[in-house]
Amino acid sequence: MSAETPGPVDRNGALFGELAGIAAAQLGIYPSAGPELRAAARDALGVLDLRAADVRVERTWTDGDLAGEELSWSVGFGPRTHAFLLRPRQAPGPLPGVVALHCHAGMKWVGKEKIADGPEAPSPEVARLRKDIYGGRAFANELARRGFAVLAHDVLSWGSRRFPLDLEPGTLSEADRYDAAAKQHEHVVAKHCAVLGTSFAGVVAGEDLAAAAYLRSRPDVGPVGCAGLSGGGLRAALLGAFDPDIRAVVVAAMVSSYRDMLGGHVARHTWMLYPPGLPRLGDWPDLVAARAPQPLMVQYAMRDELFPEAGMRRAHALISDRYGDGGAYEAVFADVPHSFDVPMQEQAFDWLARHLR
Repeated sequence: MSAETPGPVDRNGALFGELAGIAAAQLGIYPSAGPELRAAARDALGVLDLRAADVRVERTWTDGDLAGEELSWSVGFGPRTHAFLLRPRQAPGPLPGVVALHCHAGMKWVGKEKIADGPEAPSPEVARLRKDIYGGRAFANELARRGFAVLAHDVLSWGSRRFPLDLEPGTLSEADRYDAAAKQHEHVVAKHCAVLGTSFAGVVAGEDLAAAAYLRSRPDVGPVGCAGLSGGGLRAALLGAFDPDIRAVVVAAMVSSYRDMLGGHVARHTWMLYPPGLPRLGDWPDLVAARAPQPLMVQYAMRDELFPEAGMRRAHALISDRYGDGGAYEAVFADVPHSFDVPMQEQAFDWLARHLR
């Protein structure tokens, strides 16, 4: 999710409905996707093959029943990635691991801090966001308390990986002023990625793949899954599609068919949701389901202002068809706005425990 508002072009549903018909006839958009989609989509997105190199422990701390590490690593370009690794203090043996993926939310001053607490208290901006969409809590810490090793890391454009921007003076906090400026430059990031033969989604997916590989490499971590809300759910879907070693995936409030989003629900989303070439390979739910038959939970927020109900219902039908009757796909229809609230988190935690232990 981004903080953008729909523009007049996005509201012109009739025009784009007509264009969709022509594109479908000439280009074959949203074809029935098969098992080849994973490789074809990875190629279309230009997913980079990155590694978490030169991993350092920057500091450690304890917080009641939790132990935390702040890690940093290099993916080969830009500032070092910073991450929090959280785990129960007294838990023996290898723990199931979860890559916790922060959302977009129009907030780029921080990344991992939106969903994970380090030794410092959350900033007012983070506390405000958590109250709005996370039930007021840091879900990565709560998940760690359930017996998981949880990794929350920044990616390109967020937190430790953000771009230096010139900020206008004003009465708002530095964080809010940065986010207002960053809102205007995501399209520039996406254009540069396209010129380099990749995509914004392809770069972020490469960084998430590197983080997941690092978490699996630790001797104190066993099977690894991932979870995220909104833009974090988008990242979870891509990670689940492109990493066959991710055992279980939770996507919260980020699944709808593209075709039902036309004419009213396109403009408010991040460029990561629109990787070039994907509609000629399949619809967004086809890529979400490309990990079948491996475990997948999708949580649909039925009062989500960012997705049409028809698109969520169509997505559920497409994913159900791909998974068949095997039972590895679990759908949650929550009567909530765009969010990953406490009941949704608890459902996800219990489901991850069943599939990762």
